[in-house]
Amino acid sequence: MKHVFLTGAPGVGKTTLVKKVCESVLSTGVSVNGFYTEEVRERGRRVGFDVVTLTGDRGRLSRVSSESAAGRREYRVGQYAVDLQSFESLVLPLFKERQEGSRRLFVIDEIGKMELFSQTFIRAVRETLDASSCSVLGTIPVPKGKPLALVEEVRSRQDVKIFMVTKENRDGLFDEIVLALQECLK
Repeated sequence: MKHVFLTGAPGVGKTTLVKKVCESVLSTGVSVNGFYTEEVRERGRRVGFDVVTLTGDRGRLSRVSSESAAGRREYRVGQYAVDLQSFESLVLPLFKERQEGSRRLFVIDEIGKMELFSQTFIRAVRETLDASSCSVLGTIPVPKGKPLALVEEVRSRQDVKIFMVTKENRDGLFDEIVLALQECLK
């Protein structure tokens, strides 16, 4: 086993768990790079998502939008318009930075519908999963509706361990995930 992925319903705590696990792994001297996705709220209402790198850089992934952007190809998931250019300009360089070396962890939170509009992202994820010197801690959505090809690929890989996160088990999973990652990073 080389990679660990978390799956579960939206809002169950996957990203929170990823952040906690990253802190723990960083404290052991492992080099960690990558990104997570964070809700953006205004007056208590979710208005979109940002991508945040582990070094704290932030970029727009999507915002609630009723009107279509003039003259641009629009990528949409439900009520959200996806800002592909912003996502790619922040996230794609991270994949290039994952230098070869021992004990490296790359965080991909998440491989979801919005992110999968980017063909370059899909290629970069595949290359990273196949890289010999890098383990991935990632999140994938629960299957619902039409299957997402890359998500199904990740699910079916022999070198991936998947943890199903629920509100009931999320606190107890932390140690198990850290242990699994320590195995991956040996």
